[in-house]
Amino acid sequence: MTNEDLQAIVEATSLEYFERPFMHQAIFNKRLRTTGGRYLLQTHDIEINPHLIEAVDDDTVLIGIIKHELIHYHLHTQGLPHQHRDREFRNELKRIDAPRFAPSVPERYKWHYQCENGHDVYRMRRIDIRKYVCGRCGSKLKLISEK
Repeated sequence: MTNEDLQAIVEATSLEYFERPFMHQAIFNKRLRTTGGRYLLQTHDIEINPHLIEAVDDDTVLIGIIKHELIHYHLHTQGLPHQHRDREFRNELKRIDAPRFAPSVPERYKWHYQCENGHDVYRMRRIDIRKYVCGRCGSKLKLISEK
């Protein structure tokens, strides 16, 4: 996918979910590591992490990240509160069903655990499953695999 393809997807997503045009630039930024994307306040541009998109290889993840960054964009350009902690931002997340955080990239992690309810937990270092539980539901973990 090129920057031109990304620009077209962002413009289409903006019109579909916000009924407003995206008038700035959307590009891939290879220097991003831990985040799915970012909205730049000074230039109103959006940068997307290409490593995350390649690792997950799912269009719904890309669209989710784009929707999240477009919420920042549209709220900021309208002069409304646009940070994660703001009520308007959270309401928009719920309205268009956008993720609040970027998904974790399983390929980066060495240890794979799974809880009794089926939630996957990926860790860089081994953890003591007698002491730690699932962060989502609090159930016990079991080791699935090690890379």
